[in-house]
Amino acid sequence: MTSDGVVVDEAIRAAWDSYRVLEKRTSAQERRQAQQRVKAAVDSLGREEVSRGTVFLVGVLTGYLIAEQPGDSKDRLDPLSDLIPAVIRRLPAFEKADPEQVPMVTGVLMAAAMGMDTVVWRDRFGQIPPEEALAHSFVLWLLADLFDSLVEKPGAIDQLMREAFKSMATEGR
Repeated sequence: MTSDGVVVDEAIRAAWDSYRVLEKRTSAQERRQAQQRVKAAVDSLGREEVSRGTVFLVGVLTGYLIAEQPGDSKDRLDPLSDLIPAVIRRLPAFEKADPEQVPMVTGVLMAAAMGMDTVVWRDRFGQIPPEEALAHSFVLWLLADLFDSLVEKPGAIDQLMREAFKSMATEGR
């Protein structure tokens, strides 16, 4: 783990794969492949780095939802009165979401809404425990679902993320 907010690309991809594991539109075969990639990333990088990848993606999606919403500015989601409460209210729908993790995941969302680097912000509090990491994964899914709902196109954010990862792989060569 670095202290400057840098997250290994493979950890970010694995964090997105954990979203794909949760997403019901993911086929059984793709879900198994995503689970294998997450396991491989955890084995090679550690659970902590993959968790940091999830925190990074929560920041990216939050920032994107705030800045890039289609439509009139009066219809935009206000991060403090709309976006964050909407996500936090839906978090208990996940049975495995530990309510004790809500303050930290809310803090990450707030940091993102304020334009802060979510990884740097979260790193100040030490390692991410497994219960919190799981809650961040649920928040990532909720943000992705919100994005798809806003653009009225199921799977839109997954396609966008896949294209971004493909582009990253091409640039790295």
